This record gives sequence, C-alpha cells and structure tokens, in this order.
Amino acid sequence: MDSENPKKPSVRILCRNLHIIKNETGLQWLVGSPFFPSPPTIISTFRCIHSNPSSPDFSKESDDIRTLLPKGLEVIGAMVVEKGCDLKQTAGFAIEAASKLRKILCGSEKQDLIGAVVDLNCGGNAQFFASRAGGELESISCVLQEEKPEKFVWGRGCLIRCELPIKLPLYYPLHNPKAVHDIYASAIDGIASSLRDPQLTFIIEALNKVSASVPPVILQNMELEEPHAQQADSACNKNLNANTLLCSSLFESSENMSTFSSIEESADVIQVSIFLNKSRAPLRLASAVSEYCPASEETKLLVIDHKLEVLCYAAKDITLRFAVSKLVIPALVDQLLIVKNKISNDLLVGYPELQPYHFVPSGLLHPITVLYELNYGETEMKQVEARRSLHLRLGLPFDRPLLRIANALNLVAAKDAKINATCSKGHYLLKDVHMGIPNSGVSGGITSLVQGSYEYFHYLQDGFDDSGWGCAYRSLQTIISWFRLQKYTAVNVPSHREIQQALVEIGDKEPSFIGSRDWIGAIELSFVLDKLLGVGCKVINVRSGAELPEKCRELALHFENQGTPIMIGGGVLAYTLLGVDYNDASGDCAFLILDPHYTGSDDIKKIVNGGWCGWKKAVDSKGKHFFLHDKFYNLLLPQRPNMV
Repeated sequence: MDSENPKKPSVRILCRNLHIIKNETGLQWLVGSPFFPSPPTIISTFRCIHSNPSSPDFSKESDDIRTLLPKGLEVIGAMVVEKGCDLKQTAGFAIEAASKLRKILCGSEKQDLIGAVVDLNCGGNAQFFASRAGGELESISCVLQEEKPEKFVWGRGCLIRCELPIKLPLYYPLHNPKAVHDIYASAIDGIASSLRDPQLTFIIEALNKVSASVPPVILQNMELEEPHAQQADSACNKNLNANTLLCSSLFESSENMSTFSSIEESADVIQVSIFLNKSRAPLRLASAVSEYCPASEETKLLVIDHKLEVLCYAAKDITLRFAVSKLVIPALVDQLLIVKNKISNDLLVGYPELQPYHFVPSGLLHPITVLYELNYGETEMKQVEARRSLHLRLGLPFDRPLLRIANALNLVAAKDAKINATCSKGHYLLKDVHMGIPNSGVSGGITSLVQGSYEYFHYLQDGFDDSGWGCAYRSLQTIISWFRLQKYTAVNVPSHREIQQALVEIGDKEPSFIGSRDWIGAIELSFVLDKLLGVGCKVINVRSGAELPEKCRELALHFENQGTPIMIGGGVLAYTLLGVDYNDASGDCAFLILDPHYTGSDDIKKIVNGGWCGWKKAVDSKGKHFFLHDKFYNLLLPQRPNMV
C-alpha cells in the first residue's frame, strides 16, 4: 500500500483501539512482527505498568512482555499519552524506552523504531515518528488503516503450538537442603541445552483446517544443524525436504476466505511434538548396560513437574525448519527459564505449580500467554490481583472475568463441534431453546431477556430419573451452565449428588441428605452458587402467585442489568425464568418460562410446540392461572460477578 511513494515514511495500524486506556496518561509498548510486510505494522499495544519515578522498570516490564508475547511478535516502538508536551522530544523518549526494552528482550536495540505521542489536550490523535540510523527523528504523516485486520494477520501467518511436559527428579543431601536450588538450576540449564540437541525429532502437522486435498504432513528427524534433512517415511511426504518445506504447505489456500472470526476458527495452526531420538544410526549393536552409582551421603528426592506450552506466530512463507529453530525452541527455553525464576526460591516450602494458558480477549488480534499458579483458586486474592494487573496492561474492563481459565484458547478442540449443542457425559444438551419462539402476545410491551447462552437441563437427562423431585436441581444446572458459557467459571455443571454434597459440606444439610430425593428451593440454590462459583444472589419473596406480575418491572431491570437466568420456586414446582415482556402503562405482562419438568427427547420443535419453553401469562385467555394463588413463591436472581 505504500508502493506509490516508497521513500515517504508510513506506518500501518491493525489494532482498532490504538489508545487503549482512554484519557489516561502513560507509556505503552507498540507490538508488531518482523513477518509483516513494510511499512512497520502495529498489531497491538501493551500498557507499561511497572515504572520508577523517572522511567519504566525495564527488568519487570521485560519479564512480563516475554511471558505474554508469542515468539514472532515483538516490541517495535512505544507511545506516550500525555496532556501537553513537546511532540518530538516526547517521541524521542518513547523510542529510547523501546530501544532499552528490546535490548533486554532480544539483545537488539533495533535502530528503526516507532515513537508515537498522544496529546490529550490536542484532540487525542496519535502523532508518529520514525528513528533513523543517524539518531534523527522523522515525522510520519502517512498512517494506513487496515479494513480487515484479522484477515491481514491470519491470511499471512499461522500459529505454531508446542507442548512439552517435563519431570525432574532432584536428589539433594539431607545435611545441606539448600543445595537443591543449585541442583535445580543445573537441571534446568541441562534441559535448555538439550532442546538444541541435533538428535531431537520434530513431528510437525496441521492441527486444523485439513481436508482430503491437503493431507497432514509429518516431518520426522528434522535436523537443525545439518544441511540435509531426512525425508519422512509416509507416502504423502516423499521428496519433501524439511529445510525447504514452507509452513503454508500444511494448509489449504486461504485466499478465498472472506470472513475471519475467532482465532480458533480463523487461524491455521501447526502442532509441533518433540522427541529425543536415542536410537538413530547406532555405531554398533550392543547389549544394554547399567551402571550403579552409590550416593556418597544420605539424600532426599524431590520431583518437579513442569508443563510447557508455547504459541508462536509465523509467516506462512517461512520454512518449517526456520519456524522450529528460531521460534519454537527459543520460546520453550524462555518459558522454562521464566518458570525456573518464579519457583526456584520456593522449592523446599511448597513451590507454586505453574500452568501456561493462552487467551485472546476482545480487542486483541493475537493470543497472549499467562502463567497461572494452580495452587490457588481463581477467586483467591493473589490470583485476582494477578488478573487485575493483566487487565490494566491490556486495557480490559475490570468488571468481567475475561482472563479466567474458562476463557483460555482450546486449539486442540475438534473443529466440527456442533454449534448449537454441547456434550455432557455423552449427551448433547440443547442451547438457547427460546430463540425463535412465538411472540408473547403482550401489546406494546418491552421485552427483557437473558443475556448470553445457557443449556437446557430437564427431567430424565443422562438416564437419571429425577421426575417429581429434581426440577430445582435442573434449574440450578441451567443457571450454572449460563455462568460456564459466559466464561465466568470452569467448574463443571454439578450432578444432583454433587449439589447435595455441597449443601452438606457447608452445613446446611445432614449427611443423610446425600443420595436422597429431597426437594431443594431458592435458598439452597443460592448456597450452592456461592460455594461452587462464588456467585451472590438476590432473593425476592412473594406471598402468592397473584403478586408475581407486580414484580415485572424489577425482573425487567434484572435482565437488563444482570442478564442471568432466574429460578422461580413455588409450592412443589420450580421453573427457570428467561425473560419478561411488560407494558408499564397497562400492566400487561408475560413470563418466558423454561420448564425443567419436560421428560421427552431433546427435540427443540417438540419442546417449543409443547410449551415447555414459551411465554406464559399469569392468567391466560381461558382464565387459567399459571402461578398458584394459594402458594408463596421465591425468586432467585443470581448476580453477575463484578470482578476480573
């Protein structure tokens, strides 16, 4: 796009919100990739959150950025957001900061960097400058915006995923337990060195988007150091050389793809598996030999488990050999050393178990990697503060749990998973069964509905007979499925027995309650939601079913502000409420009821036509009352968590 005037400096912007923290001053890192075509391209911005009084804390910033960014993406500049400043001088400071950060991250200061300045007193538009070899700053007046940034990124590039479990047995002397730190450090250095061993075998295959016309390619015994690589044995890989085979050869052409949505659906993904070839080209046949090495003193065994998992961004036109040697291996070494630095001081006192997870929160075009400590629950304050720090760096809202484990990428999941159903215990559950149902019949009403998706739980599912007593359990399962599908939790939807177990554990029920067919109500549901999900609830009590229409205004506000399904319990019946249609002037109203008492097969037409999901008026056209006048009702309104 800049070919018309190649000498004119320009910059390309892919991220929709360059200024990620609106009206907040500070320093931000500009992220790009060496694989993007000229001009310099900004794919995202990360806020600098570690600062000394006069400058960034480059050591802490580099540790965070090295963990977050996939190999293949790098810092290409910095941006300063201020209120009133000298543009050129401030841009120089930004470039100097980016240069220092790059030197720590990759040992290169990179002479050509981008400096950007946003003066909030002058409209808040970014002014860009480019550094040159002579140290002079040149103003960039040509700013290019991509209409389809996702297609720009994933049409040209792909993701490379590599997972590597490591088990380290460490023997240290009892009289000197602190020696375990040096032993552990030496073992980690040995593993980092072995990752560059020429006898490693890499099995490389396409993880998705593979069809009969493009069969998966497995390249074995790929030599990183030798000029000639062995050919794979499979028929489909004959005459393919690992040194010249491109990443794009694993995938169908994406030139005709017009829509790019989530990374799981849009990005081509390469899976790399690593094996150490111990039996390649033996010098001579020999019998197995063992050697006994007695310990000189009494020792203790400590076994350390690490699970490495890295993602890399690679251009499709680079070779697989280059992608593995220059991206995957350095990424594994970096992650290994990061884990080492985080746990090395705690080996003898219960070291934290770290697990890498990958996320693509809304607004980002590429994944980030986060190391979470599995020793803590997701609502434990140490984990909450870690996520809060990440939300601050990425400019994410602080009232949505966007970086919880439930939101992590699942690139290994089957690409042909059903869109409108999920599988639980071998049974496919219907989702969002209220979509497309007939209108409520309320004239001039305003409809307020559940926000997001849920699964329909009802009697007799999974071959479990709860007919006559399990309706509240099923309503609770539907509510918990909403929190799962909205990524507030990774907790599985509990069974009836697990619900009963939770109530016993908190002391609400006696142990004999487990395995019984006793009913539960709104209060018990609130206890379970609090214990399993940390979710608070509001309870509305009404003395009679005749009073429920009077609560429509309050229920409408709930669906507009919270959006969660509501459980209605009255007498011996429980329902799930998905919405209300309410005319404030006339008082006419209808309730969108999802009925857990349904006992048939999961046929959505049968469910809707049979009225098991549909609008119910308090009094229908025949004068029949849906809610009983001689029974009191409790309404459980789960509150959407306001947390990260």
